[in-house]
Amino acid sequence: MVQCGEQKLQVRAQLDLFGTRHPINAADLTLGTAGCQPTRVYPENHTVLFDYGLHECGSRLQMTGDFLIYTTHLTHIPNYPGSVIVRTNGAVIPIVCRYLRTGNVSSDPIKPTWIPFSSTRSGEGHLSFSLRLMNGDWHTERTSTVYSLGDLIHIEASVSMDNHLPLKLYIDRCVATLSPDKGSSPRYSIIDYNGCLVDSKAEDSFSTFVLLRDQREPDKLRFDLDAFRFYGDEQSLIFITCHLKVAAVDQGDSRNKACTFQKLHKIWTPLEESSSDICACCHVGNCGSTRDIILPFRGRRDLGAEAGVQSELVVMLSLTVTAVSLISALLMALFLYRKHQRTPLSY
Repeated sequence: MVQCGEQKLQVRAQLDLFGTRHPINAADLTLGTAGCQPTRVYPENHTVLFDYGLHECGSRLQMTGDFLIYTTHLTHIPNYPGSVIVRTNGAVIPIVCRYLRTGNVSSDPIKPTWIPFSSTRSGEGHLSFSLRLMNGDWHTERTSTVYSLGDLIHIEASVSMDNHLPLKLYIDRCVATLSPDKGSSPRYSIIDYNGCLVDSKAEDSFSTFVLLRDQREPDKLRFDLDAFRFYGDEQSLIFITCHLKVAAVDQGDSRNKACTFQKLHKIWTPLEESSSDICACCHVGNCGSTRDIILPFRGRRDLGAEAGVQSELVVMLSLTVTAVSLISALLMALFLYRKHQRTPLSY
C-alpha cells in the first residue's frame, strides 16, 4: 500500500511479498536508489513501513505541463548467507506519486515453471526403480509443467518387484545440482544420512515425507518438496539425483528409514511408527553406511538382514523465470490541486 502525502511518502509491504507462505527478511527490502531501510517493522501482522519525505531516498522529480510526478521503487534483493538455494525471487516494484492526474493499476506477476523429466533404472533380479512427478491426489502422474516458487512438488519413488519376495523401498539420499554431475558445485542436499529429509529442517521449507491414509505400500515412497531455485542462477536448470534401494520389509532401522523434521517440536519423526528411535541419528548427521550388494542371479530370492539392491536415478527439472520484477505495476496516490486549496482525492 502506498500513500502519497503533500510532503511524505508512506509505503507498507507484507513480508509475504510473493504470497507463497515464505516471508522475506525485512532487511532485504529497500526504498529508492539510496537504499533506505524500513522505518518500522510490525511482527504482529508481518508488515514493514517506509516513512520518508517525497524528496528522500533518491526519488526523482519530474515536472511536465500540468504534471508533478515523484518516482521511486521498492526493491527486494534476497540475501541467503551460507545457502546455495532460494525460495523467493528478487523484485522491483515501481512507485509513482502523481499530482493533478488520475491513473490505473495493473500487474504482471512472475510465472516460474518447472519442466520435469522422469527417470527409470532397472537392476538385477528384475527390479525396476522409478521416480515420477505426481498430482496432489497422488493417483495420477502430473502432466502440467508449471510450478511456482512456494508450490509443493509431489515426488513418488517406486520399484517393480516382479518375481521377488516383498521388499521395502527407501531413499538413501537426493541432491540437487546445476549439472548432471551429482558431485558438482553448488549442490544442495534434499535427503541425506540414509533417509533424513534434511530440507524439511529449513525454516522456509514445507517439505515432508507423505503417507496416504495409513496406506503402507512397501513398493512406493512419497515426499513433498518445497520448490526452490539456486541463488544467482539465471538459467535455473536443476538436476536432482536420488539414490534408491530396497531392503527386507522388517529391516527398518537407522539405515533404512524415512524421517521428517517437525519444526514445531524440534524432533525428527519416522514416516511409519517404529519401536526404536530410528531417526535419532538425523540430529547428528551420521547414520552409518549402507553396503552395496551385487545380486549373483536373477529370479525369486530371499534377502538376508544386510542385503539390498540399490540404484541411482536422475530427475531433471527446469525452472524458468519469465520476468525480473514480481510486479510491473505503478502504485499511485493522486492529489488534486485547486487554486490555493489542496484537497486529496480518496479512492
